Amino acid sequence: MKLSSLQQSYLNRRSNSFRGSLPLDSSGEVSGKSPAARTFWLLLHAACCLVSVVIGFRFSRLVFLFLFSAASRGGGGEISAPFVVHSTLATASPIAKSITATPANPTAAGSRVVVGRHGIRVRPWPHPNPEEVMKAHRIIERVQREQRTLFGVKMPKTVIAVTPTHVRTFQKLHLSGVMHSLMLAPYEVVWIVVEAGQVTNKTASIIAKSGLRTIHVGFNHRMPISWNDRHKLEARMRLHALRIVRKERLDGIVMFADDSNMHSMELFDEIQSVKWIGAVSVGILVHSGGADESSTLQGEEEAPPMPVQGPACNATNNLVGWHTFNKLRYAGKSAVYIDDLAPVLPRKLEWAGFVLNSRLLWKDLDDKPDWIKDLKELDGIDEDIESPLSLLRETYVVEPLGSCGRQVLLWWLRVEARTDSKFPAQ
Repeated sequence: MKLSSLQQSYLNRRSNSFRGSLPLDSSGEVSGKSPAARTFWLLLHAACCLVSVVIGFRFSRLVFLFLFSAASRGGGGEISAPFVVHSTLATASPIAKSITATPANPTAAGSRVVVGRHGIRVRPWPHPNPEEVMKAHRIIERVQREQRTLFGVKMPKTVIAVTPTHVRTFQKLHLSGVMHSLMLAPYEVVWIVVEAGQVTNKTASIIAKSGLRTIHVGFNHRMPISWNDRHKLEARMRLHALRIVRKERLDGIVMFADDSNMHSMELFDEIQSVKWIGAVSVGILVHSGGADESSTLQGEEEAPPMPVQGPACNATNNLVGWHTFNKLRYAGKSAVYIDDLAPVLPRKLEWAGFVLNSRLLWKDLDDKPDWIKDLKELDGIDEDIESPLSLLRETYVVEPLGSCGRQVLLWWLRVEARTDSKFPAQ
């Protein structure tokens, strides 16, 4: 009894001592820390928790990816699904076979390949649908047609292209180039092809692929091998085409599209503004077949890098003269025959730099100008005609095109093979 009462009193005194000391300690800690310090330690604790969560998440993702990617590889780093090789050709053919590799599992084509953190979808056919591609092209073509209707030439004229040609090694090369230029023209085109000698099946087979309205006629003279005689014969062939225009009363703009020239698409838009006769600038690409000639000509710094033929205008954009090709620097160095390894020079003014309204060639025209000559006046002097300026009595009527000759809209080039070349046909 006495022992239990002593034990009870001891415990009471012990608990009272602890209760008395707690408020003093807690009050000392509270009084020792300010509110700013408590806020700082709270923010620091939150930041450390956030950093530990992010680092732990990324580390767990990497461990998860490493474990499962190693398991998918079979643990040994080898591909678990072998590929079966099929041949699309007969097994009896010993020549190269078209082989395609397909996975053995048919469901593997729709699976996802994981590379790094992002998946890659494996599509059975990555290329677009051809029908959708053609539909898109038709839509673009329709939009371009509507834009030309709204912002282009309101009343477009037919383009009448005159091309003299003859059968030779590079004929298909040159004739295909001008054919594709005419096919890309956004206007109606009538192509008059005058062939030296007679009409041949080789030339007819080339121009038949154009899908254009063509007039293929022959000229009863063979193409000579000298460049001077060739230029004269080509002028006569062009006049023969102009007589066809007069006879058939073709209505449009006549342009002289030589088979070895290169034309820009802006040329076809520019010639639509011609009233009677116009002129454009022609870039002359002088080709040299020998290294000695080219090195000698490159040493002369007074000549421009690319000669230009065309109209010359003053500050008010009026025609005052012509830019012609300077042949003095090529004296004794130009080609005389087609086989010569020397630069081929153009005429003083090339036919390709002129366009004219076809109504100037018609016989009975009420408003026909007086300054144009009739084609009958040129009979017998065809060889002396070097350019369409010979058709005019006054040259001031020529309309300069292409920003008054400042823009080069086509390029003149003559590159031919030897007359005795043994290349395959076409």
